Amino acid sequence: MASQDVLSQTTRLASSSALLQVLFRVVTFGLNAFTLRYLSRELIGVVNVRLTLLYSTVVFLAREAFRRACLSGSTKRNWTKTINLLWLTVPLGVFWSIFLGLVWLHLLEVPDPSVVPHYQAGVVAFGLSAIIELLGEPFWVLAQAHLFVRLKVIAESLSVVSKCILTVILVVLYPQWGLYIFSLAQLLYVSVLIMCYVIYFVMFLGSPEATKKSFPVARMTALLPNLVEDETFVNWKEARLTWSFFKQSFLKQILTEGERYVMTFLNVLNFGDQGVYDIVNNLGSLVARFIFLPIEESFYVFFAKVLERGKNVKDQKQDDIAMASNVLELLLKLVLLIGLTITVFGYAYSQLALDIYGGSMLSAGTGPDLLRCYSLYVLFLAVNGVTECFTFALMCKEEVDRYNFVMLALSFTFLCISYFLTHWHGSIGFILANCFNMGIRIAHSIHYIYDYFKESTYRPLTGLLPSPFLVLVYIVSGVITGFSEVFFCCDKGWMARLMHISMGALCFAATIITMFCTETKLIHFVRSQ
Repeated sequence: MASQDVLSQTTRLASSSALLQVLFRVVTFGLNAFTLRYLSRELIGVVNVRLTLLYSTVVFLAREAFRRACLSGSTKRNWTKTINLLWLTVPLGVFWSIFLGLVWLHLLEVPDPSVVPHYQAGVVAFGLSAIIELLGEPFWVLAQAHLFVRLKVIAESLSVVSKCILTVILVVLYPQWGLYIFSLAQLLYVSVLIMCYVIYFVMFLGSPEATKKSFPVARMTALLPNLVEDETFVNWKEARLTWSFFKQSFLKQILTEGERYVMTFLNVLNFGDQGVYDIVNNLGSLVARFIFLPIEESFYVFFAKVLERGKNVKDQKQDDIAMASNVLELLLKLVLLIGLTITVFGYAYSQLALDIYGGSMLSAGTGPDLLRCYSLYVLFLAVNGVTECFTFALMCKEEVDRYNFVMLALSFTFLCISYFLTHWHGSIGFILANCFNMGIRIAHSIHYIYDYFKESTYRPLTGLLPSPFLVLVYIVSGVITGFSEVFFCCDKGWMARLMHISMGALCFAATIITMFCTETKLIHFVRSQ
């Protein structure tokens, strides 16, 4: 597949995934607002922190390394061996589910049954849902490698909508069921997700469209584990790369979900405070996750396909290097400007957003300061996502192994800082620790990118330097909206709130107009792709 075609399909995948993430986060956002009226903060804290952490940990440890290894390189490979390797995620998931399930049941603090009923059933259900989801891993990797955009959008949309509908019905009719509600909804979510992929491939394999695309798998039985005659069961190069990524993924999970591990294992916040933190966290990451995560996932595939892992810049095809450098520069500029916009305007509108969403329960305490810190954290998330997706797509096995030692030291440092900052400044300490963590990771990735391109004429890191005039507009907008919050928000009535919103809208419009005038190359890239 030509590099330009890969870029075109990758941008379609990223934009579709972004729309999908909009649906996910908006639905979760609305669901939290709805369930707050019916359920306790403690119950929401157990579901969104404790049980979701169990599910995400099992799934991440079982499949993340396999995904990164199996999505590297060309789609022209022995897919039978790749599929065999992917099926190893299931027994790995069973192991992690049983092991971590026992930890969650017997070593962690058990919630009060009168406040959070049916905790044991919830642990079993969320662990089982992780195993069910892993059954679809070969289908997911095949679809992602061949850039099946609509399949991912439809499957995940149907599954999240089904989950939310069932949750709302059960919350309204049977609020006393407690964790049974979220357990059934989680099992429905993964079941619908897997069924969508299975039904699609049943219809697709053997069809004229599959034949036209020269799809490497011809029948459903080929998606099951199969012995390769006179050859090894798996591709050992992929297996060794998977092991390297597995050691890294273990550490990356600690860094990604570090605050939830500290909450879960060290009891620095009670279940009610955990619920509030998670709600604010969801609000703070609403824009960040639906834009940055799809870009990171999709352009990891792009860089891995266009450039060859482990080769230096001189040994790559120069046309591909030129394209990759240009795309990386513009991606960095795009996420930087989005991050700066959220940071600047998020500071002055955090209290208003929380007051509208959850009332005084969220806006009266540390919620506004927490969301303001999260607005800054979004800027770190933005840059880290793109720099790491390029770095991980190009690292050879030895470089991945060396990076694992960096991650090990960073994981330990992050957990220590999280613990001490939380004791010093409550839940805000988690955000500050995450900013430190992301800053170190960004520095490492920038150093790798600089070294990679230093022997060429390309300088993609210039994408991190916005126009000076645009920076000035950001500063002026931040000052104006800051004063607007002091004078008009948030206890002076709705007319004052509307004035505050109007000031922000004018400053935002001025920022966007300046962006169109000063960042013409980026605007052309976004429009064309």
